[in-house]
Amino acid sequence: MYSPNTVYIIGDSKSQMSNPITQQYGRFMLGLVIDRDTDVIESCGSSVMMKSTYDFLDSLFKGRNMLTDGEAIRSEIENRYFGASQKAIIVAFKEAQRRYRLYKQGLRGDHLTRQEDFQRKR
Repeated sequence: MYSPNTVYIIGDSKSQMSNPITQQYGRFMLGLVIDRDTDVIESCGSSVMMKSTYDFLDSLFKGRNMLTDGEAIRSEIENRYFGASQKAIIVAFKEAQRRYRLYKQGLRGDHLTRQEDFQRKR
């Protein structure tokens, strides 16, 4: 389904305690399939409750550049997504961007999940 030139990056965040996503999954998760040569997001998956939300989020991310379209993606979320998880989606995306930048710098495995590695690379 995906070319060997893609990578899968996860971003996660906390959602409101009363949010069904938190009750079901504990955290909000955003998974992005990214072409590692072009940095374009090919697909987006998320830990949401409704298929329409899943599809809508995919439409906001798909075809966007992971490294250069961050502000545009955040603006789209703020101006078009009015669910209770809006802030969690933005935070999870920022976390996915952080991990992808580390990946592009050559870090792999556990290094992609440790915040201190990102701080050192800046």
